[in-house]
Amino acid sequence: MKKIIIDFLEVLQFEKKYSDNTILNYKNDLDDFVTYVTELGYSKFNDIDYQVIRKYLTYLYEKKYTNKTISRHISSLRSLFKYLLKEKKIKNNPMTLVSNPKIEKKLPKFVPYKELEQILNVYDTNNAIDTRNTLILELLYSTGIRVGELVNIKLKDIEFNKKEIRILGKGNKERIVLFGSRCYNLINKYLDNFYKKYNTLNSDYLLLGVKGNKINDREVRKIVDDAVNRAGIKLNISPHVLRHTFATHMLNEGADLKSVQQLLGHESLSTTTIYTHLSNERLRSVYLHSHPRA
Repeated sequence: MKKIIIDFLEVLQFEKKYSDNTILNYKNDLDDFVTYVTELGYSKFNDIDYQVIRKYLTYLYEKKYTNKTISRHISSLRSLFKYLLKEKKIKNNPMTLVSNPKIEKKLPKFVPYKELEQILNVYDTNNAIDTRNTLILELLYSTGIRVGELVNIKLKDIEFNKKEIRILGKGNKERIVLFGSRCYNLINKYLDNFYKKYNTLNSDYLLLGVKGNKINDREVRKIVDDAVNRAGIKLNISPHVLRHTFATHMLNEGADLKSVQQLLGHESLSTTTIYTHLSNERLRSVYLHSHPRA
């Protein structure tokens, strides 16, 4: 069973081009499942039916997992069994009768512009490494890209004259994101200083570590954490929160929903509409503070 999961994860990595973080989530979910069914005496995926899946889901609920976490486990299993059926390793797919639990949509967190400015300006850009770190923060906020998309940017993906970057997003789908003059200047400063010094491996990737390797998701998260701490901001801010901040600020400043959807790489417009609730809350706040009858 474990060998099959390894093969499946390699398909996600090399064919589907899933991010390292997504693959790690799949691995953890599927390892939990295999451990559970092995303890029940199952050693082959072909022997697992709908009743076994139901027992496993009951087990997850009993562990007090949230609906969101259980939904992720179900999605991992659904992808695995779909793969097994396609590869003819099973005769029937037990996941066809399984539906995801309802998940309450929470409003995404975002950073107010004043605090964001403090975070973006926390590093000394006369220092090569600090220039790289500032560029990482600026790219996340200026483009709204995911951290997995950020670390995979190659120099050839950047169109400097148009201030555009070609991004390979979820599902191997390409899109174009834009950046402004500040980001443009930072990229050039980074290439002139950090890149020339540390690109000892002649890498094609834009963002590198001090050993010349492509920077990874975990390092980016550490840089964001460090910047937030240095700025003295008492908020839990991740790279994805900067993506939420990009979308919220765009809509607050009058961008239309369809444009923001395309820039974020959302497949469905309904995914982007959650940010309108944040914009509406801002309108409510402005009204309550400004109208004499409010």
